[in-house]
Amino acid sequence: MAKKSKSKSIASKRKPAAASHSRARRALTKHAAAAAALQYIPWQTVPLEQLNPLLRRQFVVGQEIMLARVLLKKGCVVPEHSHHNEQLTYIVEGALKFWIDGREIVVHAGETLCIPSNMPHKAEALEDTVDLDVFAPPRADWINKTDQYLREK
Repeated sequence: MAKKSKSKSIASKRKPAAASHSRARRALTKHAAAAAALQYIPWQTVPLEQLNPLLRRQFVVGQEIMLARVLLKKGCVVPEHSHHNEQLTYIVEGALKFWIDGREIVVHAGETLCIPSNMPHKAEALEDTVDLDVFAPPRADWINKTDQYLREK
């Protein structure tokens, strides 16, 4: 009998994607050291946000990390910006050209770029691209929708 109630307890702790975003907002303002909750989140349950005609994204937020799935149409330009968050970019499909650290780097499907904190960078989709970005800590400007540099155009 104890096993059944334990299973129910674990199942009841699962949170939908929307809860992930609201939890991140609370964590950013409180930054409490509470125990992390397990999250299982299929991408199809995460809202797809249209930022501009060529750029869409989804993201999931943990306590200290964020994973974003970014969909860029060919020709989409992410203007130069920087942030205090470390960023790992992994290209699932397509290719992104980055202008970063005085260089131009093309990252193709199956390749990764590690961007340190506060390093200015710009990107352009050379073809339709699916990109996974990991940020630590989570991007407060994305969570709070104050990322105007992505919403213009």
